[in-house]
Amino acid sequence: MTTIGFIGSGNIGSTLARLAVDAGYDVVMSNSRGPDTLADLVESLGPRARAATREEAAAAGDLVVTTVPLKALEDVPVEPLAGKLVLDTINYYPDRDGAVPALDENATTTSELVAAHLPRARVVKAFNNIYFEHLASMARPSGADDRNTLLIAGDDEQAKTEAAGVIDALGYDTFDTGALADSWRFERDRPAYAAAYTVDGDFSRPRVNDRAGLAGLLEESVRQGR
Repeated sequence: MTTIGFIGSGNIGSTLARLAVDAGYDVVMSNSRGPDTLADLVESLGPRARAATREEAAAAGDLVVTTVPLKALEDVPVEPLAGKLVLDTINYYPDRDGAVPALDENATTTSELVAAHLPRARVVKAFNNIYFEHLASMARPSGADDRNTLLIAGDDEQAKTEAAGVIDALGYDTFDTGALADSWRFERDRPAYAAAYTVDGDFSRPRVNDRAGLAGLLEESVRQGR
């Protein structure tokens, strides 16, 4: 049975953990405050879940989700993630994370920073551009007419194939958008960011977006420029 380690257990992390448990995965949850603070979450997730330190969660996971504020990237363990598939949900919010000149100057992307921090991991950008409540509510079985599509990016083709398989099990189709260097097209405030899954930007009205619709939003990002 595949185990997913979580570095971070906030809104996105806990939502993904619930989807993972429902799909039959085991999960190991961690946060910056220690395993004891995760007792309620683990109890709610059931017997497939346990709490651990960040290092333990990284080591235990067959694959690992990094879902922490960008300012906490340096706290993500490096050695336990060597060779592993890492699904990166991290976004850059300057008011929260502080200014990052390389991002402000469009010299890199958030996931390239993650990949630089984890040089031997196989990093795939995923789950960063959907609101956590929509992520929880819009999962559907494979083949469902109202199944939503999520965007991914990465530099390792096999890693993206593996990521797509996991995301499929969690209830979503995937659209491979290219390399990590291209992932800026669905970062914060871009047309393909979270409002892409709403009706006219109204987060109380979620909607399905298909590959064609998302492709158009990615192209709009390119037209707008960085």
